[in-house]
Amino acid sequence: MIAHVQQQTASFGARLRRKARRMRDCGSGVAMVEFAFSAPIVIALGMMGAETANFAITHMQISQVAMQVADNASRVGEYDVLVNRKVYEDDINQAFVGAEKLGGRYEIFENGRIILSSLEQNSEGGQWIHWQRCRGAKNHTSSYGVEGDGATGTTFPGMGEPGKEITASNGTAVMFVEVSYTYTPVTPFEFFGDTEILYTAAFNIRDQRDLTRIYQTNPVSPVARCNVFSADRP
Repeated sequence: MIAHVQQQTASFGARLRRKARRMRDCGSGVAMVEFAFSAPIVIALGMMGAETANFAITHMQISQVAMQVADNASRVGEYDVLVNRKVYEDDINQAFVGAEKLGGRYEIFENGRIILSSLEQNSEGGQWIHWQRCRGAKNHTSSYGVEGDGATGTTFPGMGEPGKEITASNGTAVMFVEVSYTYTPVTPFEFFGDTEILYTAAFNIRDQRDLTRIYQTNPVSPVARCNVFSADRP
């Protein structure tokens, strides 16, 4: 009886040693362990790449929006060969609608603000922001001046980066556009956070324009006033 028990014990020990050797030599679980360690790094790098690409594309798109609004605003006006072109509030609103279409994917007016200024010369030859129109829910005021700046005198330098200001020539106007947009990350990892993207663009008006004021149609068109912060159309 004792010999039988000893024999079973020895057999069990031998089987246990054989299984231990097989487990020691087995490599089937190595890949899973390596994947468990490397997966977070690979996923993080992939998300960083996707976030960086989206951030760069958003920058490009916001830049395009600024250029489109400035370009469109430089072309608008009622065409008449006998008189200078009159610009209406509807023309300005339509320029903002164009921005809404181009920046719709990015919810340009929900997350940002577009400021359109007419930079002209005053009666004394100085630079002057004659009028300004805005649209967007973001609470952002122009970094380069507000409507009425430079109405008299010659101290207002123009609009744009200090030392490199854009100026208007006598008898014409520059459509200066500033776009401020809050970038929203597309991944859980906020590599760039809620970054503010700022772009400006400027185009000289293309035709002889009536610079006295912005006209109204009948019935009266809504005005995109700069003291209103809303994504909705005015």
